Amino acid sequence: MRRTHTPDPFEEDALDPLDASDPRQTPLDIGHGAPQARVIEPSSVATPALTRDAPLVPVDSAASRALMAVIAILTFLAALCAGAAEIVAANSSAWRASVAREATIQIRPRAQIDIEALVAQAAALARETPGVAAAEPYSAEESAQLLEPWLGAGLDLGELPVPRLVVVRLEPGADPDFTALRAALADIPGASLDDHGQWIARLSAMANTVVAVGVALVVLVLVAAGLAVAFATRGAMAGNREIVEVLHYVGADDGFIAREFQNRFLRMGLKGAAIGGGLAVLLFALFGRLSASWRASPAGDQIEALFGGFEVGWRGAAVIVVIALAVSGVTAIVSGLSVKRMLAGASQ
Repeated sequence: MRRTHTPDPFEEDALDPLDASDPRQTPLDIGHGAPQARVIEPSSVATPALTRDAPLVPVDSAASRALMAVIAILTFLAALCAGAAEIVAANSSAWRASVAREATIQIRPRAQIDIEALVAQAAALARETPGVAAAEPYSAEESAQLLEPWLGAGLDLGELPVPRLVVVRLEPGADPDFTALRAALADIPGASLDDHGQWIARLSAMANTVVAVGVALVVLVLVAAGLAVAFATRGAMAGNREIVEVLHYVGADDGFIAREFQNRFLRMGLKGAAIGGGLAVLLFALFGRLSASWRASPAGDQIEALFGGFEVGWRGAAVIVVIALAVSGVTAIVSGLSVKRMLAGASQ
């Protein structure tokens, strides 16, 4: 009986070598071949665009733009308050100067007395007073025209005891003795002198009140700007914590880090304040153009008589510039103090 040979799988020649011509013996490529070295060109690697003057604290971000918009709005509101206070103060000064250059003699009519003779006598006494440039008595028709805005036109005022007026115009810079003039007018029945002192005092008090309210609003806006910058500084410190840690690691002290943040917020404050202040100046310029175009109409004359002009002038523009600089300074100071306080708290 013939024995068959069974190959031992552990023998070296037990298996037949692979036949390249036989597709059944071709090895499968399952991705586990020998690793191939890959050459990477340096130009294909994206590198951060770092420059020598690049800021350590990022500036261009959504939070920075939002803070700049808030600073611009607050500066605009503060400039409007300051400009309005400046307009009121300037117009009040012009009104007081105009009123102070005149005085008024009032003569109330009485029965069986020649009112025209009394008016002429009062005008003569006023002209004799030192410091008086002219004394112009108003006729009955002119006195009636003064009442038309309240009583209307076309009314017969002959039966009404309408007082007669004598307008006394003073010389520029003169300070006449109204006490002597009042004593001389005491001999004329129904005559009285009004030097407009009470009107000037009330007008001055009103103007000072408006200016004080404007200053208080500007201070409140500065406080609001400081609070907004304080919260924004905390957010910037939290978002740039890794940068602060690296700066500490390389040896930067708290003062250097605070200055970096302070410079960043100072630039944002200057930009926002410039935008807000510029918009306020443009708005006042527009109001000035409109008020100038209204002066030719009767309504415009009445508005100007009541409220004055809307031009801020060079002094108002200077006030707006000072406010913009103040907002920028508050932004820088508050940010620096906030950073120092946070760094001191973190080091404890």
